[in-house]
Amino acid sequence: MVDLDFSDLIYYRKIQHFVRFWSFGSRASERLVDDILKGSLPKLREKLWEALQAVLPIVAIVLVLCFTIAPVSPSILLCFLLGAVFIVVGIMFFTLGAEMSMTPMGERVGSVITHTKNVPLILGAAFVLGFLITISEPDLQALANQVPSIPNMTLILSVAAGVGLFLTFAFLRMLLGISLPRMLVVFYGLVFLLAVFVPREFLAVAFDSGGVTTGPMTVPFIMALGVGVAAIRSDRHAADDSFGLVALCSVGPILAVLILGILFRASDSTYIPPVLPEVSDSVELWQLFHKGLPTYIKEIATSLLPIVLMFGVFQFAALKLDKRTLGRIAVGLAYTYAGLVLFLTGANVGFMPAGNYLGQVLAGQNFRWVLIPIGMLIGYFIVKAEPSVYVLNKQVEEVTDGAISAKAMGAALSAGVSLSVGLAMVRVLTGISILWFLIPGYAFAIGISFVVPKLFTAIAFDAGGVASGPMTAAFLLPLAQGACAAVGGNIVTDAFGVVAMVAMTPLITVQLMGLVAELKSRRARRAEAPALAAAAAFADLPDDAIIEL
Repeated sequence: MVDLDFSDLIYYRKIQHFVRFWSFGSRASERLVDDILKGSLPKLREKLWEALQAVLPIVAIVLVLCFTIAPVSPSILLCFLLGAVFIVVGIMFFTLGAEMSMTPMGERVGSVITHTKNVPLILGAAFVLGFLITISEPDLQALANQVPSIPNMTLILSVAAGVGLFLTFAFLRMLLGISLPRMLVVFYGLVFLLAVFVPREFLAVAFDSGGVTTGPMTVPFIMALGVGVAAIRSDRHAADDSFGLVALCSVGPILAVLILGILFRASDSTYIPPVLPEVSDSVELWQLFHKGLPTYIKEIATSLLPIVLMFGVFQFAALKLDKRTLGRIAVGLAYTYAGLVLFLTGANVGFMPAGNYLGQVLAGQNFRWVLIPIGMLIGYFIVKAEPSVYVLNKQVEEVTDGAISAKAMGAALSAGVSLSVGLAMVRVLTGISILWFLIPGYAFAIGISFVVPKLFTAIAFDAGGVASGPMTAAFLLPLAQGACAAVGGNIVTDAFGVVAMVAMTPLITVQLMGLVAELKSRRARRAEAPALAAAAAFADLPDDAIIEL
């Protein structure tokens, strides 16, 4: 039995009354859910501490800027602070919910479809899963609203088809043992070839789509699918190949949107700035968030429904999980749902206007170059607040048995995102084409992938998709858009592309971390070689010879 303190007990009693009401008098159902909730309550406190560590540095940076060189209105500041509270609570619920539901669901589904050993069935299931999960991704709706020259549903279905197709390629790679770097060379070569024919006004949006579609709904499930598929393999490369699905699934949306950019007239894309809030009292402040909640309640419910229905089909057809496991998954889904609703409300209602206005103020200064180091500082900490980053770091630590710690992964991601945001601010201030950054960056990342250990390459390309999540879209992109408007730049060509830059630099920093680890390992092996040779020589000597020595 888990001991609960007073605050946990109050929270537990409230949920217990809710469970009692909806269990329709079933004591067995009530005991089952009670047991699961008691086990998860202590973990919520741990997740709350992690969320505070992630969000408070961003709040501190913004507060220092607001009270020094970038004054903002009280309305914007209050919206930002209340949004931070929503984000902290949202991260707390989401991270625990993903562990309890999305990860076990993905692992079991991946394992059961691979056990059939029916290749057409496996590939068909991969396409359907990728398609449904992408339609479920909340960030995709935000992208569709940014591209008015293409109907929203056309864009969403095209991107979903791209993810589904590339998830089948990812499954094929795992089943056949195809090298990930070689596939990346082919696909990114095709991406940059198509980029030549895409209108300049549409280019950055196309590359942003690759990072946006691998968000908090997609990443936990796809990464768990990889673990489930790799679990049936007994070779030594199975763990290496369990990563890389997110990497390939990030390519599909880019190709899909590039093709749409060629087929549709994309030059008419217009930028609609976010409405800056004006509140006169605390009641109006709460009403601002209260109006946003129903939108995300409906949006996340629509997003989760395809995944739940798909898992239900697998449960009745093949999984046959016991009631306790299903109860744990159900509670985890409830946590995931509540966490995403709160997180997206806080990010879009509170953080987006603050980021846009802060960018305008900073770029409007005489010393506008300060935007670059400030952007780098915000980028270093903001990646820690991405919900999917927790999932990636934890899974990396588990799969590698602690050889790659979550702390080391976090440091590599923070360094990469910091660099990328700095480069994105350089683009905003100078108007340099995004291709001058993406082509050398991806060329270097893919080039070193042939000498870096396979596991680090797969993790690095997964990390790129994970790092560019809703916090990037809700704060860093508005920051760049506000700064671009202040300097008189082209919003569509110069401000868009932040997500693409954030998705690129972790590919380099994580692989460099792997390269350093490999060099240290080789040096250690060379240092141990004489001692091992001496030990082997002594082992071959007879006992009396050793005594004489």
